[in-house]
Amino acid sequence: MIPKVFTEIIDLGDGRTISLETGKLAKQAHGSVVVQSGKCMLLCTVVSNYEQKDLDFLPLTVDYREKFAAAGRYPGGFFKREARPSDGEVLTMRLVDRVLRPLFPKDYHSETQVMIQLMSHDDDVMPDAMAGLAASAAIQLSDFPFECAISEARVGRVNGEFVINPTRAQLAESDIDMMIGASADSVMMVEGEMDEISEEEMTEAIKFAHEAIKVQCAAQLRLAEAFGKKEVREYPEERSDEDLAKKVYDMAYDKVYAIAKAGSSKHERSAAFSEIKEEIKATFSEEELADFGGLVSKYYRAAEKAAIRDLTLNEGLRLDGRKTDEIRPIWCEVDYLPSVHGSAIFTRGETQALATVTLGTSRDANKIDMPSHEGEENFYLHYNFPPFCTGEARPIRGTSRREVGHGNLAQRALKGMIPADCPYTVRVVSEVLESNGSSSMATVCSGTMALMDAGVQMTKPVSGIAMGLISDGDSGKYAVLSDILGDEDHLGDMDFKVTGTADGITACQMDIKVKGLSYEILVNALKQARNGRLHILEKITDTIATPNADVKEHAPTMVTRRIPNEFIGALIGPGGKVIQEMQKETETTIVINEDPITEEGIVEVLGVGKKGIDAVMAKIDSLLFKPEVGKVYEVKVIKMLDFGAVVEYMDAPGNEVLLHVSELAWERTENVSDVVNMGDVFDVKYFGVDSRTRKEKVSRKAILPKPEGFVERPPRENKGRDNRGRDNRRDDRKPRRD
Repeated sequence: MIPKVFTEIIDLGDGRTISLETGKLAKQAHGSVVVQSGKCMLLCTVVSNYEQKDLDFLPLTVDYREKFAAAGRYPGGFFKREARPSDGEVLTMRLVDRVLRPLFPKDYHSETQVMIQLMSHDDDVMPDAMAGLAASAAIQLSDFPFECAISEARVGRVNGEFVINPTRAQLAESDIDMMIGASADSVMMVEGEMDEISEEEMTEAIKFAHEAIKVQCAAQLRLAEAFGKKEVREYPEERSDEDLAKKVYDMAYDKVYAIAKAGSSKHERSAAFSEIKEEIKATFSEEELADFGGLVSKYYRAAEKAAIRDLTLNEGLRLDGRKTDEIRPIWCEVDYLPSVHGSAIFTRGETQALATVTLGTSRDANKIDMPSHEGEENFYLHYNFPPFCTGEARPIRGTSRREVGHGNLAQRALKGMIPADCPYTVRVVSEVLESNGSSSMATVCSGTMALMDAGVQMTKPVSGIAMGLISDGDSGKYAVLSDILGDEDHLGDMDFKVTGTADGITACQMDIKVKGLSYEILVNALKQARNGRLHILEKITDTIATPNADVKEHAPTMVTRRIPNEFIGALIGPGGKVIQEMQKETETTIVINEDPITEEGIVEVLGVGKKGIDAVMAKIDSLLFKPEVGKVYEVKVIKMLDFGAVVEYMDAPGNEVLLHVSELAWERTENVSDVVNMGDVFDVKYFGVDSRTRKEKVSRKAILPKPEGFVERPPRENKGRDNRGRDNRRDDRKPRRD
């Protein structure tokens, strides 16, 4: 039986559409939808178990995978199947998760899985821009308790005009690449990179994307209505006790407020808060704690959060004693590690990042091999967050999604300031050594200094800051917090990270937890962030004002050279013999790429020390050497023959030519050794290709004065075959008799 299919069409306003389809695929999932734009198709399925987990959080998994078959390709690797997710897939998972998670009820703890798969790829459609739409549409078709429909959209700006879900080609020309997640009423998530735009321009881009998202949310609701809106499932509500909540609040609030106001350090404050919590628990019997001890902890956390928020809103003070716009003390240092190509330490309060820079050739580029995108990154940044940086001991099981996301944010912040003509592949690694508030922004700052320390000629230095927001919807009061602590990240209504130069924003990441945040508050928060960025930038430039003029002595120098396509083979040699021997002799790394446009060879020579690089460049010069007709060159005899001497151009070692015995001297020469010997150096004149021998001709005698009375022998007469007395015999023959 052919299933009944339900479809909704979303008009993007420029001739492109997105379709939502359900009823055909994956009907045993609790919700499934196919989202299509052009030839790009995503299948999203959602399932949530009916049993509640004994947890105090939502066990939600968002999984996004791109199938290589979708692009008509085979996966790499021996087993030829998709394995662990790529960084690109992980970043898409994070974008979707950050918008979905806050919309589930706080007391909903059923294991929930959202799976999004790229089933068909279109080169003109970027699938990650539709992943959030697919996830929300599938949830709307389910019976999950979920607050409202959401969607995500990418916004770019090409030639001054905003574009929703631009193609990759359009994105290459855009000065904005932002992903916005929102419901019909509120913006909830912003992440992206920009080409030094202003705070007002960023806000306009968010508004533009939000209007498109409203249309996408309405389409989801129409699809769910047509399909048949399911009743929201019932689930056991969390246990609550209003009297107990008030009792804990009354016991905790004033004490927490006093400790929060004292402005202590992280560990002192944490110990003091723990002591208050234990004092409150001590007022209950063991039987009572066994019965509702979990509620006591829950209500204590609520009281603690309320007291800290009130302190900030009422008195403008924060946990560590700072004012709302105050930045923690900063100290920086460059060139800390003696053996790396560039290094820097950035410490802000209780957050510290050590960044290193490594310089390499195009062979060291980061390969991107996804069904939706293939390419290379010549600048990339890796971020490591070990457990000791927060005073914890826990197992390390590979790179976390958080590390991938924070590293990507810092990479996007810095990459626009790497000049296009930078000859190196540049890798930055950030080791977070202490963390209490935005180690990703510390990574941006330490990365900037490490790059300048390594001699990478950054266009402008970049700094970053993490901001927070605490608001009271009833009174209208709000406080924007500069350089937030880890605790403030959890208790605020918005946390956002902004990076930029002195002239504008280069990247941002924003999570908004309060509904209906006004754009006025957003702009004010961004402007306060700019003041903080500039303050931090001043600290950076006080430490290292401009990039070092050269790389360090122990760091490799990169020299590039373009050569005509026909010389590439000669430089490589048979089986790579020439280039391999050259690398071994000169202790350099040589990489040859072909320019797809000009078809020239691009030779990269990477080496420590000038001697080896000079030797390689001399070899290339020798390979490209073309003598000019009529010009005199200095040569050296490298081989003696009976009929002449093989000489090598002194300006181009390896370029050889035969100096014929007849061109050695004006006098008749019987033996070559009578005139020249091995190793002799002298001048010759170049005559080009001899029309008779079709070989290059050089002459020593041409630049010597003729001996007095010398009579040049006349050239040999060319009699030709008709004058040899043989070719005419045929005419004298008598006719053949049969």
